[in-house]
Amino acid sequence: MAISLQKGQKVDLTKTNPGLKKVIVGLGWDTNKYDGGHDFDLDAAAFCLGENGKVTVETDFVFYNNAKHPSQAVIHLGDNLTGAGDGDDEQIKVDLTSVPANIHKIDFTVTIHEAESRKQNFGQVSNSFIRIYDEESGKELIRYDLGEDFSIETAVIVGELYRNGSEWKFNAIGSGFQGGLAALCGNFGINI
Repeated sequence: MAISLQKGQKVDLTKTNPGLKKVIVGLGWDTNKYDGGHDFDLDAAAFCLGENGKVTVETDFVFYNNAKHPSQAVIHLGDNLTGAGDGDDEQIKVDLTSVPANIHKIDFTVTIHEAESRKQNFGQVSNSFIRIYDEESGKELIRYDLGEDFSIETAVIVGELYRNGSEWKFNAIGSGFQGGLAALCGNFGINI
């Protein structure tokens, strides 16, 4: 059974799952009743960060337009333009054994595409979650349901995988940003 996390909670991933090599990070959400005339296009991304909490090169930002990290350790598995359907809306695959040594953590984020022009925000989104499961067995290991903490934010850092010595841990962050993707990228050292 998966470990269900609360905001701010940290948990061992590889120590409690010996031999774990490849995981899938699934992100999902639903939209509340909305009559603005536009689909809600939420986008998951991964920022591969150095010790200073910033990307070292722009290709450390993995998203639908840069689907594979140069190391092949982090791969975005496709852009869902509407969020329709049950389960994960977007997924990011991580090979923990191939993450370059200079990458200390991988932050997983969700932004709302064209949020400002479409007048959309995370207050109109519900049932948001991140889950991590073992790619080989399909077993869900960790789940963090974000709850309804957001109102005007247009970007969220959902959680992060981070190194702790030779092990990997997960931190349930749930931190919202105004200013969408641009604000998020600025936070991680990317100018767009």
